[in-house]
Amino acid sequence: MATNAFSIFRTAGIIVAALIITAGCAQNRTPGGIVDDATADATVKTQLLRDGLYDYSDVDLTLFEGRLMLTGTMRTQEGKEHVAALGRRANQVTQVINEIVLAEKTGYRQGAKDALIDRQLATALLTDTGVIRQNYQFAVSNGVVYLIGVAQGPTELTRATEQARRIDGVKRVVSHVIYVGDPSRATRFQTQ
Repeated sequence: MATNAFSIFRTAGIIVAALIITAGCAQNRTPGGIVDDATADATVKTQLLRDGLYDYSDVDLTLFEGRLMLTGTMRTQEGKEHVAALGRRANQVTQVINEIVLAEKTGYRQGAKDALIDRQLATALLTDTGVIRQNYQFAVSNGVVYLIGVAQGPTELTRATEQARRIDGVKRVVSHVIYVGDPSRATRFQTQ
């Protein structure tokens, strides 16, 4: 009986290990890259809090492999450019993608709609077997979905984009997703 129990636990252990290895192979982000992004995110948010020159409460920061995507609204062009400059100061930020729109702050009703779109897209990407969810980050601002990440190829990117487009209330999808073999990724990982 003890031998059978050991055999079952050993088999279960092998299956779990295989699943972990498979998941790690499918995911394009390294643990170090995730930590770098978290550090850069904290750095930029701290800079915004300390800066105080503008109202940054409607600006969202989304980081993926050192690429900082700024979304949301600012009232002035100077404020929009200032946020980007602060982002560039973070050591781990290698690129700033400034999608901030010049407009008044997002209203409560639209903010609630954006939050619903965000939850629905997170669920859709998580349940779509043709999309590796960990390889994508996104932000929703005024009904526009901004994607950033690393796709396995055009088929996966199309699936991720279509998942966003199908959601009620999405006005447009903007993609800053690159492919696994993009030369900028190879350069970034060789220098680290």
